[in-house]
Amino acid sequence: MEIQNNILKHYLKNCYFITGTVYAGKSTMCAMLAEKYGMIHCEENYNMDQVLSVVTQEAQPNLNYFNNKIDWQAYVSRRPEEYERWYLGTVEEVTGFEIAELIRLSAHGKVIVDTNISCDVLREISDYSRVAVMLSPQSMSVDKFFDRGDPEKQFLLSVIRSCPDPKKTLANFRACIARVNSPEHYNAFANSGFFTLIREDIQTDTRQQTLAALAVHFGLE
Repeated sequence: MEIQNNILKHYLKNCYFITGTVYAGKSTMCAMLAEKYGMIHCEENYNMDQVLSVVTQEAQPNLNYFNNKIDWQAYVSRRPEEYERWYLGTVEEVTGFEIAELIRLSAHGKVIVDTNISCDVLREISDYSRVAVMLSPQSMSVDKFFDRGDPEKQFLLSVIRSCPDPKKTLANFRACIARVNSPEHYNAFANSGFFTLIREDIQTDTRQQTLAALAVHFGLE
């Protein structure tokens, strides 16, 4: 069965999407928008436990990696090209789950989503005024990846430190992050045609200015 895009767009009209590269401020802005405007907040990888209880090896082999992986050390030790292929595969596979969940949630109010849904799909199921792209340079995405206190990043760092050669594993995983935040992927976001904000200054606190710009773009003000 296929659901037409105009139907999906209608039922997702209460959803506001922020996508982009690592360390661009997506998570922070989603949290601030949710708090200020009383929106339902869907963080990155939300609802993943339920998703992993549904996936199968035949239908979602990339997502099912989490159910079949040897251990977390194997996860952070994959070759960068393998990691990139897997990551892009998970983005494609999780899209259906995310859309279904957002239709359910948005029946109860406006939803702000830290999303991995591709820009190509977002063009089909949403509008310009409901999507924002946030970008950071590749060097920032890689160098600052572990400079955040969120549990997921700190857990991965602890796994890397537990590996037989932590220095080599860290360098390898940084190469993985560089692959999924490569100039090619960056340019795809930058040329998507969506409203775009670029983070270049990490010294100045620009959260309030960024929040205001997003609120105006989303029509929340």
